[in-house]
Order: sequence, then C-alpha cells, then structure tokens
Amino acid sequence: MNISIEYNIIIAYLIGLFLLYFLGWLLIVPRKFLLRIIINGIIGGLILFIINLLGKSIGLYIAINPVTALVAGFLGIPGIILLIILQYIV
Repeated sequence: MNISIEYNIIIAYLIGLFLLYFLGWLLIVPRKFLLRIIINGIIGGLILFIINLLGKSIGLYIAINPVTALVAGFLGIPGIILLIILQYIV
C-alpha cells in the first residue's frame, strides 16, 4: 500500500499549527507586555534614526530593522552603545 502525501499539504499543516500556537500565545501573554514591546521598538527606531542623522558626518550608520530597534528600545543607552560597537567590529 503506497500512501503519498503532497509536500504542500504538509507545509500548510505546519504553518497552520504555527499560527494556532502564535494565536494561543497572544491570548495568554498580557496585552500590556505586547504594547510595551511595540512602544520600546518604536522609540528605539527613532533613537537610531536620530543617531544616523547626527552620525552621517562622521560615517556612523546603524541599519534600522526590528532587531536593532528592539535592542535600542529594551536596553536604552547601553543597547545603542552595543550596536555602535558591533557596527565597528563587523
């Protein structure tokens, strides 16, 4: 007996399970925490934008993406210093 399942069905099933898990996680995690993450990310992105404007003259540029914005938002000034150091290392 040869049973064949298409890979599209398996991928759709896995994506559906992931979305179900993510939805459950959103219902369990307090909304305050999610709001704090979003606000910190926005503030971090704004700080990075200001640093990029001021650092243009000395050749300092930090890419603004969700990871760098959240690092700057969560860690504040130490996070920004960390990003600057990592920019010069890499």
